Amino acid sequence: MKFFSSRRLVYFIIAMIVTIALLTGSVLVRNRRATPPAIQQFGNDVAGIFARVVDWPVSQAHQGYDSISQLLSTYQENTQLRSKVDKLAQAQVRAQVLENENKVLKKQLKLNSTLTNYSLVNATVISRTPSSWLSQLVINVGQNAGIKKNMSVVAGKGLIGRISEVNKTTAKVELLSDDSETANRFAIQITNSAGKSVYGIITDFNRNTNRIIMGEVTSKIKLKKGDKVFTSGLGGITPKGLYVGKVERVTNSSNGLSKSVVIVPATDFGNIPVVSVAIQK
Repeated sequence: MKFFSSRRLVYFIIAMIVTIALLTGSVLVRNRRATPPAIQQFGNDVAGIFARVVDWPVSQAHQGYDSISQLLSTYQENTQLRSKVDKLAQAQVRAQVLENENKVLKKQLKLNSTLTNYSLVNATVISRTPSSWLSQLVINVGQNAGIKKNMSVVAGKGLIGRISEVNKTTAKVELLSDDSETANRFAIQITNSAGKSVYGIITDFNRNTNRIIMGEVTSKIKLKKGDKVFTSGLGGITPKGLYVGKVERVTNSSNGLSKSVVIVPATDFGNIPVVSVAIQK
Protein backbone atom coordinates (compact mmCIF):
# COMPACT_ATOMS: atom_id res chain seq x y z
CA MET A 1 0.00 0.00 0.00
CA LYS A 2 2.82 2.35 0.80
CA PHE A 3 4.38 1.52 -2.53
CA PHE A 4 1.23 2.32 -4.45
CA SER A 5 0.74 5.44 -2.40
CA SER A 6 4.30 6.53 -3.15
CA ARG A 7 3.82 5.70 -6.83
CA ARG A 8 0.66 7.78 -6.96
CA LEU A 9 2.45 10.67 -5.32
CA VAL A 10 5.21 10.41 -7.88
CA TYR A 11 2.67 10.37 -10.71
CA PHE A 12 0.93 13.39 -9.26
CA ILE A 13 4.18 15.35 -8.94
CA ILE A 14 5.18 14.42 -12.49
CA ALA A 15 1.73 15.53 -13.79
CA MET A 16 2.05 18.85 -11.98
CA ILE A 17 5.52 19.42 -13.44
CA VAL A 18 4.29 18.60 -16.95
CA THR A 19 1.29 20.89 -16.55
CA ILE A 20 3.42 23.79 -15.34
CA ALA A 21 5.88 23.17 -18.15
CA LEU A 22 3.12 23.14 -20.74
CA LEU A 23 1.62 26.35 -19.37
CA THR A 24 4.98 28.06 -19.25
CA GLY A 25 5.79 26.90 -22.74
CA SER A 26 2.45 28.01 -24.09
CA VAL A 27 2.98 31.48 -22.63
CA LEU A 28 6.45 31.73 -24.16
CA VAL A 29 5.20 30.46 -27.51
CA ARG A 30 2.19 32.78 -27.40
CA ASN A 31 4.45 35.78 -26.93
CA ARG A 32 6.47 34.77 -29.98
CA ARG A 33 3.65 33.64 -32.31
CA ALA A 34 0.73 35.42 -33.88
CA THR A 35 -1.63 32.56 -32.93
CA PRO A 36 -1.71 30.55 -29.69
CA PRO A 37 -0.52 26.94 -29.66
CA ALA A 38 -2.89 24.07 -30.30
CA ILE A 39 -3.35 23.14 -26.65
CA GLN A 40 -4.22 26.72 -25.76
CA GLN A 41 -6.59 26.96 -28.72
CA PHE A 42 -8.27 23.78 -27.51
CA GLY A 43 -8.61 25.22 -24.01
CA ASN A 44 -9.97 28.47 -25.35
CA ASP A 45 -12.48 26.63 -27.52
CA VAL A 46 -13.65 24.54 -24.58
CA ALA A 47 -13.99 27.67 -22.45
CA GLY A 48 -15.90 29.42 -25.23
CA ILE A 49 -18.31 26.49 -25.62
CA PHE A 50 -18.86 26.40 -21.87
CA ALA A 51 -19.52 30.18 -21.82
CA ARG A 52 -22.05 29.86 -24.63
CA VAL A 53 -23.77 26.97 -22.88
CA VAL A 54 -24.07 29.01 -19.69
CA ASP A 55 -24.95 32.27 -21.48
CA TRP A 56 -27.75 30.80 -23.65
CA PRO A 57 -30.36 30.24 -20.88
CA VAL A 58 -29.46 33.59 -19.31
CA SER A 59 -29.87 35.34 -22.65
CA GLN A 60 -33.15 33.54 -23.33
CA ALA A 61 -34.46 34.47 -19.89
CA HIS A 62 -33.51 38.14 -20.45
CA GLN A 63 -35.18 38.16 -23.87
CA GLY A 64 -38.24 36.54 -22.37
CA TYR A 65 -38.39 39.20 -19.68
CA ASP A 66 -38.09 41.95 -22.32
CA SER A 67 -40.83 40.32 -24.39
CA ILE A 68 -43.16 40.09 -21.41
CA SER A 69 -42.41 43.71 -20.47
CA GLN A 70 -43.13 44.89 -24.03
CA LEU A 71 -46.29 42.79 -24.11
CA LEU A 72 -47.56 44.33 -20.87
CA SER A 73 -46.72 47.83 -22.13
CA THR A 74 -48.52 47.13 -25.42
CA TYR A 75 -51.51 45.81 -23.50
CA GLN A 76 -51.68 48.97 -21.37
CA GLU A 77 -51.40 51.21 -24.44
CA ASN A 78 -54.05 49.16 -26.22
CA THR A 79 -56.37 49.51 -23.22
CA GLN A 80 -55.89 53.28 -23.16
CA LEU A 81 -56.48 53.55 -26.91
CA ARG A 82 -59.62 51.43 -26.66
CA SER A 83 -60.88 53.70 -23.89
CA LYS A 84 -60.24 56.79 -26.03
CA VAL A 85 -61.93 55.16 -29.04
CA ASP A 86 -64.95 54.30 -26.88
CA LYS A 87 -65.18 57.90 -25.65
CA LEU A 88 -64.83 59.21 -29.20
CA ALA A 89 -67.57 56.87 -30.39
CA GLN A 90 -69.82 58.06 -27.56
CA ALA A 91 -69.09 61.69 -28.46
CA GLN A 92 -69.88 61.01 -32.12
CA VAL A 93 -73.16 59.33 -31.20
CA ARG A 94 -74.07 62.23 -28.91
CA ALA A 95 -73.21 64.74 -31.64
CA GLN A 96 -75.35 62.84 -34.12
CA VAL A 97 -78.26 62.73 -31.68
CA LEU A 98 -77.98 66.45 -30.99
CA GLU A 99 -77.79 67.21 -34.71
CA ASN A 100 -80.92 65.16 -35.37
CA GLU A 101 -82.73 66.88 -32.49
CA ASN A 102 -81.65 70.24 -33.87
CA LYS A 103 -83.04 69.41 -37.30
CA VAL A 104 -86.35 68.31 -35.79
CA LEU A 105 -86.63 71.47 -33.69
CA LYS A 106 -85.77 73.69 -36.65
CA LYS A 107 -88.41 71.93 -38.71
CA GLN A 108 -91.03 72.41 -35.99
CA LEU A 109 -90.13 76.08 -35.68
CA LYS A 110 -89.95 76.42 -39.48
CA LEU A 111 -86.41 77.80 -39.32
CA ASN A 112 -84.32 77.50 -42.47
CA SER A 113 -81.07 78.47 -40.73
CA THR A 114 -79.63 79.51 -37.38
CA LEU A 115 -76.71 81.66 -36.31
CA THR A 116 -74.71 78.58 -35.35
CA ASN A 117 -75.25 76.82 -38.68
CA TYR A 118 -72.20 77.56 -40.83
CA SER A 119 -69.37 75.93 -42.74
CA LEU A 120 -65.73 76.96 -43.14
CA VAL A 121 -63.86 77.75 -46.35
CA ASN A 122 -60.09 77.58 -45.96
CA ALA A 123 -57.84 80.22 -47.51
CA THR A 124 -54.22 81.35 -47.61
CA VAL A 125 -52.98 84.85 -46.85
CA ILE A 126 -51.36 86.19 -50.04
CA SER A 127 -50.79 89.84 -49.16
CA ARG A 128 -50.11 91.82 -46.02
CA THR A 129 -48.39 95.19 -46.20
CA PRO A 130 -46.21 96.51 -43.34
CA SER A 131 -48.16 99.79 -43.21
CA SER A 132 -51.43 97.96 -42.52
CA TRP A 133 -50.05 94.81 -40.88
CA LEU A 134 -52.49 94.87 -37.95
CA SER A 135 -55.39 96.36 -39.93
CA GLN A 136 -56.01 94.13 -42.92
CA LEU A 137 -54.78 91.28 -45.10
CA VAL A 138 -55.72 89.70 -48.45
CA ILE A 139 -56.67 86.03 -48.93
CA ASN A 140 -56.79 83.84 -52.05
CA VAL A 141 -60.56 83.15 -52.17
CA GLY A 142 -63.37 85.41 -53.34
CA GLN A 143 -66.75 85.42 -55.06
CA ASN A 144 -65.93 82.19 -56.92
CA ALA A 145 -65.76 80.39 -53.56
CA GLY A 146 -68.98 81.94 -52.25
CA ILE A 147 -67.27 84.61 -50.17
CA LYS A 148 -69.35 87.71 -49.36
CA LYS A 149 -68.77 90.97 -47.55
CA ASN A 150 -69.07 90.95 -43.73
CA MET A 151 -68.47 87.21 -43.44
CA SER A 152 -66.51 86.30 -40.31
CA VAL A 153 -62.93 85.04 -40.58
CA VAL A 154 -61.17 82.77 -38.07
CA ALA A 155 -57.56 81.62 -37.71
CA GLY A 156 -55.74 79.53 -35.15
CA LYS A 157 -58.02 79.23 -32.13
CA GLY A 158 -60.48 82.03 -32.78
CA LEU A 159 -61.96 85.01 -34.58
CA ILE A 160 -59.60 87.44 -36.34
CA GLY A 161 -61.93 89.71 -38.33
CA ARG A 162 -64.42 89.92 -41.18
CA ILE A 163 -64.47 90.26 -44.97
CA SER A 164 -64.45 93.94 -45.93
CA GLU A 165 -64.01 93.69 -49.72
CA VAL A 166 -64.61 90.87 -52.21
CA ASN A 167 -63.21 90.24 -55.69
CA LYS A 168 -63.59 87.25 -58.00
CA THR A 169 -60.64 85.29 -56.65
CA THR A 170 -59.43 87.34 -53.66
CA ALA A 171 -60.90 89.08 -50.63
CA LYS A 172 -59.74 91.64 -48.10
CA VAL A 173 -60.05 90.92 -44.38
CA GLU A 174 -60.50 93.67 -41.79
CA LEU A 175 -58.79 92.50 -38.61
CA LEU A 176 -59.98 92.78 -35.03
CA SER A 177 -56.68 94.47 -34.32
CA ASP A 178 -57.65 97.43 -36.53
CA ASP A 179 -57.84 100.27 -34.01
CA SER A 180 -59.18 102.91 -36.41
CA GLU A 181 -62.49 104.63 -35.64
CA THR A 182 -63.99 103.37 -38.90
CA ALA A 183 -63.39 99.70 -38.06
CA ASN A 184 -66.55 97.61 -37.97
CA ARG A 185 -66.99 96.21 -34.45
CA PHE A 186 -68.18 92.75 -33.42
CA ALA A 187 -70.99 91.99 -30.98
CA ILE A 188 -69.66 89.66 -28.29
CA GLN A 189 -70.73 88.00 -25.07
CA ILE A 190 -68.88 86.86 -21.97
CA THR A 191 -70.26 83.99 -19.92
CA ASN A 192 -69.06 83.58 -16.35
CA SER A 193 -68.73 80.40 -14.29
CA ALA A 194 -72.31 80.79 -13.03
CA GLY A 195 -73.63 80.66 -16.59
CA LYS A 196 -74.62 84.35 -16.71
CA SER A 197 -73.68 86.38 -19.77
CA VAL A 198 -72.62 89.97 -20.36
CA TYR A 199 -73.30 91.39 -23.84
CA GLY A 200 -71.49 94.22 -25.59
CA ILE A 201 -69.26 95.11 -28.53
CA ILE A 202 -65.54 95.32 -29.19
CA THR A 203 -64.79 99.02 -28.87
CA ASP A 204 -61.01 99.12 -29.25
CA PHE A 205 -57.75 97.23 -29.62
CA ASN A 206 -54.62 98.12 -27.67
CA ARG A 207 -51.66 97.45 -29.96
CA ASN A 208 -49.12 98.07 -27.22
CA THR A 209 -50.46 95.25 -25.06
CA ASN A 210 -52.11 93.20 -27.87
CA ARG A 211 -55.44 93.23 -26.03
CA ILE A 212 -59.06 93.53 -27.17
CA ILE A 213 -61.20 96.03 -25.29
CA MET A 214 -64.91 95.63 -24.60
CA GLY A 215 -65.98 99.04 -23.34
CA GLU A 216 -69.09 100.75 -21.98
CA VAL A 217 -70.18 97.71 -19.96
CA THR A 218 -72.96 98.60 -17.52
CA SER A 219 -74.02 95.10 -16.49
CA LYS A 220 -73.74 94.22 -12.79
CA ILE A 221 -72.86 90.62 -13.56
CA LYS A 222 -69.46 89.75 -12.09
CA LEU A 223 -66.72 88.65 -14.43
CA LYS A 224 -63.33 87.23 -13.54
CA LYS A 225 -60.04 86.37 -15.19
CA GLY A 226 -60.33 83.40 -17.53
CA ASP A 227 -64.02 83.81 -18.46
CA LYS A 228 -64.52 82.88 -22.13
CA VAL A 229 -65.52 85.44 -24.79
CA PHE A 230 -67.57 84.48 -27.87
CA THR A 231 -69.45 86.25 -30.62
CA SER A 232 -73.07 86.80 -29.57
CA GLY A 233 -74.60 86.67 -33.04
CA LEU A 234 -76.62 89.80 -32.30
CA GLY A 235 -77.18 91.73 -35.51
CA GLY A 236 -77.70 88.61 -37.63
CA ILE A 237 -74.46 88.89 -39.63
CA THR A 238 -71.86 87.18 -37.47
CA PRO A 239 -72.39 83.52 -36.48
CA LYS A 240 -72.93 82.94 -32.79
CA GLY A 241 -70.32 81.09 -30.76
CA LEU A 242 -67.06 82.00 -32.52
CA TYR A 243 -64.31 82.05 -29.90
CA VAL A 244 -62.73 85.48 -29.40
CA GLY A 245 -60.54 85.08 -26.31
CA LYS A 246 -60.69 85.17 -22.53
CA VAL A 247 -60.99 87.87 -19.89
CA GLU A 248 -57.75 89.20 -18.45
CA ARG A 249 -59.19 91.87 -16.12
CA VAL A 250 -62.10 94.27 -15.62
CA THR A 251 -61.46 97.99 -15.06
CA ASN A 252 -63.80 100.82 -14.04
CA SER A 253 -64.24 103.85 -16.30
CA SER A 254 -63.16 107.32 -15.17
CA ASN A 255 -66.76 108.36 -14.42
CA GLY A 256 -67.48 105.16 -12.52
CA LEU A 257 -70.70 104.54 -14.46
CA SER A 258 -69.38 101.76 -16.69
CA LYS A 259 -66.60 99.19 -16.96
CA SER A 260 -64.16 98.01 -19.58
CA VAL A 261 -63.19 94.39 -20.06
CA VAL A 262 -59.64 93.64 -21.22
CA ILE A 263 -59.58 90.49 -23.34
CA VAL A 264 -56.63 88.29 -24.33
CA PRO A 265 -57.22 87.39 -28.01
CA ALA A 266 -57.33 83.75 -29.02
CA THR A 267 -55.06 84.39 -32.02
CA ASP A 268 -51.70 86.06 -32.54
CA PHE A 269 -52.55 88.83 -35.01
CA GLY A 270 -48.91 89.21 -35.96
CA ASN A 271 -48.71 85.66 -37.35
CA ILE A 272 -51.61 84.62 -39.60
CA PRO A 273 -50.53 82.45 -42.56
CA VAL A 274 -53.88 80.72 -43.19
CA VAL A 275 -57.51 81.52 -42.34
CA SER A 276 -61.03 80.12 -42.65
CA VAL A 277 -64.12 82.05 -43.70
CA ALA A 278 -67.40 81.20 -41.91
CA ILE A 279 -70.22 80.83 -44.44
CA GLN A 280 -73.70 80.51 -42.94
CA LYS A 281 -75.86 77.80 -44.45
